[in-house]
Amino acid sequence: MLLELHVKNLALIEKADVEFGEGLNILTGETGAGKSIIIGSVTMALGGKASRDSIRHGAPYAYIELVFSVSGEEKRKALKELDTEPTEDGLIIISRKITPSRSVSRINDEMVTTARLRQITGLLLDIHGQHEHQSLLYKSKHLEILDAYVKAQTQPEKKKIEAEYRNYCALKERLASFQMDTDARLREADFLRFEIQEIEDGSIKEGEEEELTARYRRFSHARRIAESLTEAYDCLHGDGITRALKSVEQVTDFDEALQGIRDQLYDAEAIISDAGREISGYLSSMEFDEETWRRTEERLDQIHSLQSKYGATPQAIEARLEEKRKRLEELEDYDAFRERTEKELKASSDRLAGLCADLSEIRKSASVKLVERIRQGLLDLNFLDVEFDMEFDRLDHFTAGGWDEAQFLISTNPGQPMRPLKDVASGGELSRIMLAIKTVLADSDEIPTLIFDEIDTGISGRTAQKVSEKLSYIGGSHQVICITHLPQIAAMADIHFEIKKSANGNMTATTIERLGREEEIKELARLLGGAQITEAVLKNAGEMKDLADQTKKPMMAR
Repeated sequence: MLLELHVKNLALIEKADVEFGEGLNILTGETGAGKSIIIGSVTMALGGKASRDSIRHGAPYAYIELVFSVSGEEKRKALKELDTEPTEDGLIIISRKITPSRSVSRINDEMVTTARLRQITGLLLDIHGQHEHQSLLYKSKHLEILDAYVKAQTQPEKKKIEAEYRNYCALKERLASFQMDTDARLREADFLRFEIQEIEDGSIKEGEEEELTARYRRFSHARRIAESLTEAYDCLHGDGITRALKSVEQVTDFDEALQGIRDQLYDAEAIISDAGREISGYLSSMEFDEETWRRTEERLDQIHSLQSKYGATPQAIEARLEEKRKRLEELEDYDAFRERTEKELKASSDRLAGLCADLSEIRKSASVKLVERIRQGLLDLNFLDVEFDMEFDRLDHFTAGGWDEAQFLISTNPGQPMRPLKDVASGGELSRIMLAIKTVLADSDEIPTLIFDEIDTGISGRTAQKVSEKLSYIGGSHQVICITHLPQIAAMADIHFEIKKSANGNMTATTIERLGREEEIKELARLLGGAQITEAVLKNAGEMKDLADQTKKPMMAR
């Protein structure tokens, strides 16, 4: 559940802190007050596009923070699979800081990429706006909805299909590699033998390159090493330390404190003597063999050549060698390998066809119940005499999701044939259709927070009342956050926020306030009556709120 939203220096918002609650959270406000900024801030925090223009004028940066509470072992397990765990308090804190030059996203203070951020937040929150209900125009979304409706059955089957499909594609690619004439096959075989021989002759041992590089470096700088060590040896064998030691020993008897200095000089003399012996031994053992240096250089050149062709490490080169041996074996026994691959591809195709058929049967069986539930939901949303169905087609090829292509069909008027949604539904109708679908999916949807934006596009009156009841129904099992300008929807709020815009000198600011009961009624009156709020409008608003509370009671008891 989304507990808190903190926004700083974003567009018209100087600072805003919102504490959301369970059930239906409603946000209302005057046109232009900045309602869209709230959804925009959440979208940005979840990895959406953010430009420097979104930073409040005069501010150095914009900052957005979302605080989620996470409950349930399944949700924790899913997050852990994405290398994310809640804090000790069970919180996931998502933040994004936007500066003129860059933006940085963090989860629990750990910097994350946008791709990973979206993976994680996809488990916590779903934003339903104009873009999403417009996605109903695409067939692929319809099949996605069906699979989500019966995911307990479809997910295991889809995983089997994905695995077999990868095997199928690999076999197709391998079979395609056998489509060459004799001359080309002989040329490739000859070249493979050359490469195999080259790798085998090179035979790089683990750590060999490092050892040879160190030796080559010593050989390359032998003269400089000898000169520097000789100079160091001469310096160490001066009589400075010996003279200092003798001088201190002459006066040690006069002050016991000088014994410490004498002991330090003894130690220094011993250390210098040891260092001198080490240098002398190193100089005595130094050899510079021109032939050894030449062989070292040639071997390093050979190693670097093999690395550039076949891999940076001995293990990588060995893996490439095995690939080439296998490919050469295929070419030398070409017909037998091609025949074997054809048989393997046929077997994989048969297995894939069986899996796709099983998944298709599950989908078609489940679609009957799904479309009926959506149809009932549409009737509840004031689609009178609506007919709703799902049409299946079989693709002429396999995919990682099976071989089904499906789309929803609808008829909104009696006597009219059912047609694809994209050919019939308007923007407002698509919004209500998606709401009906969300209502059906609410019982199985594991995403705890749903945000609805522009859900009231193109509706009013009785339809608006029906939409409000659906939102309240979903709020019984999910946290719902909804921006609206319709009093029928606002009246159903469990928690109501008002978004206000005010001017202070030359600056305009947007603020967000949680409303009490009396303030809710005043805001409903504003939505009902506009600029002129009379006693009658206030009374009407109070009655609307009371009626909404009565309507919610049976839903809460379900």
